[in-house]
Amino acid sequence: MKTVIATTAAPGAIGPYSQAIEANGFVFVSGQIPLDPATGAFVPGGVEEQAEQSLRNLKAVLAGAGCTLGDVVKTTVFLTDMGAFAAVNAVYAKYFEGDCPARSAVQVGALPKGALVEIEAIAVKK
Repeated sequence: MKTVIATTAAPGAIGPYSQAIEANGFVFVSGQIPLDPATGAFVPGGVEEQAEQSLRNLKAVLAGAGCTLGDVVKTTVFLTDMGAFAAVNAVYAKYFEGDCPARSAVQVGALPKGALVEIEAIAVKK
């Protein structure tokens, strides 16, 4: 059985997908880009600000599923420029401390709406 997770505290899906799906004790969070949920626009600034907003959106979707960042077991970070890895990593480290989740970081040709960063996650419900 699966449950669709939706919250207005994060941007709504911009296509035919859900913000997250809960299934068998796991929460699969779709990639979060740096849209401000109040305006639907990108946050001003560069890759650091975009990473920050993407992580705030991720945190909001997790909360909508009854989870926290501490429940995350795997993330994937998508970057349009791997040269931004260190800057994004510094922001990421503010959100994940101690026993951090497993993670992949990949460079992609482009992201939705021209974002510089997108972050997805898998969490385990307690």
